[in-house]
Amino acid sequence: MDYTGKNLEVVDIGGEVDYSGHQWFQEPPPRPEPQPVVQPYIPDDDVINQNAAFDFALKAAPNVLYGRFKQYGQLGVLAWCSEFSEMIDSLKELGFSGNMFVATRAQALRTCEEILKMKLDIRMQIILMYLSSQVARLRRFLDSGERQWEDYPIPEFPLDYRVYSS
Repeated sequence: MDYTGKNLEVVDIGGEVDYSGHQWFQEPPPRPEPQPVVQPYIPDDDVINQNAAFDFALKAAPNVLYGRFKQYGQLGVLAWCSEFSEMIDSLKELGFSGNMFVATRAQALRTCEEILKMKLDIRMQIILMYLSSQVARLRRFLDSGERQWEDYPIPEFPLDYRVYSS
C-alpha cells in the first residue's frame, strides 16, 4: 500500500475564496441583559433587637453558670443547662428563619469555648456530660460539622465501686 498523504476521494476544485469585499466585525455582539440591582438586606427592628438580646445573654452565660455553681453547686449547673437548652432552641429558630447575624453566631461559639474553659468542680459525671452535650448541640448547629472540637472535658468514672458505697 502506497501512502501519499491525500485521500483519493477528496475533490479539490482549486482556487481560494475571495473575501476582499467582506467587512468583518461590523456588528458588535449582543450585550447581556443588565442584572437587576439587588437591594441590600435591611433587617427589621425586631430582628436587630432579638440578635442584641441573644448577644447579651450569650456574653452573660458563663457568669450566670458560675453564679449558679457557687450558689447551688452541681445542681445549679444542672438547672442552668436546662435554661441554656431553651436558649439554644430559640437560637436555632432565629437561625432557621434566616435572621441570625454573623456576630451573634461568633459570640455563641465564643461562649461555648468560655463555658468549657471554666474550672467547675463537677463530680457528678452525668451533669458534666449533660453540660458538654448542650455545648456540642449548639456547636453542631452553628458550625455544621466543619470543625472538630477537642476541648470537651473527659468524664472520669470511678473504676472502684467501693469508693462511693460508704
